[in-house]
Amino acid sequence: MPGKILGIHHITAIAAGAKKNHEFYTKVLGLRLVKKTVNYDDPTTYHFYYGNETGEPGTILTFFPWEGIRRGRAGTGQVTAVSYSVPEDSMSFWLDRFRKYDVAYNNPSSRFGEEALVFLDPDGLKLELVSHSGKDDRKPWSADEVPPERGIRGFYDAALTLEGYEATAKLITDVFGYRKTEEHVNRFRFVNPNGKYANTLDLVCLPAGQRGSVAGGTVHHIAFRTANEGDQLGVREKLISLGYNVTPQIDRNYFKSVYFREPGGVLFEIATDPPGFTVDEDLADLGRGLMLPDWLEFRRDEIESVLPPID
Repeated sequence: MPGKILGIHHITAIAAGAKKNHEFYTKVLGLRLVKKTVNYDDPTTYHFYYGNETGEPGTILTFFPWEGIRRGRAGTGQVTAVSYSVPEDSMSFWLDRFRKYDVAYNNPSSRFGEEALVFLDPDGLKLELVSHSGKDDRKPWSADEVPPERGIRGFYDAALTLEGYEATAKLITDVFGYRKTEEHVNRFRFVNPNGKYANTLDLVCLPAGQRGSVAGGTVHHIAFRTANEGDQLGVREKLISLGYNVTPQIDRNYFKSVYFREPGGVLFEIATDPPGFTVDEDLADLGRGLMLPDWLEFRRDEIESVLPPID
């Protein structure tokens, strides 16, 4: 193995407005705004990071909230569902909560012996809460209306919808270390034994499906964890040897990243665990201020003047 992949690091999606996105994920779902920064390629747009109390890898859903962007289309070549882990016996709490806040949802159903509650965020992004028997020790954020015993722990699973799944399956098994554990009709489940949490992927094979369109309410990319830069660069070299077109390492301030397209068209990122979100804020202060990288700090007044208020 060229370097261990430990599971999901983060997932990045697109929203159509900062304020409603922030309210939904912090108030309704009770996640912590771990980091408030900007899109480094478009500094006039926020980049929000939502996660658990410590913002550990495997809990972070991030958003680029472009104001008024058109609605995207979920389809093949995309991550089409993001699943969160919640404690057993939590579904009645979340159903009551979704009714209270008028969240669109389906009644819970069983999948691979687990209870899954499918719902949509304000932009139509498909999310799931999964209640399962496995112990999840990740510490949730203590939100005002979501008690810790019902709170979201972090990612459980992500579903990729693909025209054909075999080439993607070969990549995640041969290079990333996943193992196929179950299948049902056109859904194939893979689990990574190198990681304890956020280590499950479902590949959904949909040969006649329409190609997805990335915009509001869709996932932009999914990132996978490595413990350090050495493991990351080992994975990168292996990918290059297999003919993948991989970017050089890019410094994202809170982690180092490389990117490439997997065979089904989904944008994959390999991200390092360090240095983490306390590199520029204390743990107690995460998400309170607008954090800019050194090379954008001289533009702070300009940037702050165009970013919409979220409180």
